[in-house]
Amino acid sequence: MAGSKQLEQTSKSIDSSAHMITTARVPADKPVRIAFSLNDSPDDASPENFSLAFPELEQQLQPLPPCHDSKESMQVYKQHCKIAEEYHEVKKEIALLEERKKELIARLEQVEKESMDAARLAKEYAQLTEENRTLKLAQTQCVEQLEKLRIQYQKRQGSS
Repeated sequence: MAGSKQLEQTSKSIDSSAHMITTARVPADKPVRIAFSLNDSPDDASPENFSLAFPELEQQLQPLPPCHDSKESMQVYKQHCKIAEEYHEVKKEIALLEERKKELIARLEQVEKESMDAARLAKEYAQLTEENRTLKLAQTQCVEQLEKLRIQYQKRQGSS
């Protein structure tokens, strides 16, 4: 509300000998002009002192104060404000979606890492299982060989 009062005061302080600029966002069959003064404007009408209605919006995209004597100027100003609000909402939504995208990418990377870890562990398990089977077979063979050697040793000692 304070911004609209400042806007009103600013637009009242604009000199009536204003230069006219045609806008680019209107249909070609309906020319609209926005008035503002470039000369003899008081210091408090400078862009630095004008309270921006949309502080996040880049300076060149800010709605220009309307000429209160012109109904068309007021309409264009209101339309520009509406477009600026929509633009701001879209930028907020984009920021939220980009944040969500980062979260999903991080989650996907974590899932992929866990999947690779699981695959690596499964492969390692299979290798260790095979190594265990081989070692058990070697142990069995060694036990059998040891038993044969004991029998042979006992036979030799019994014959001597």
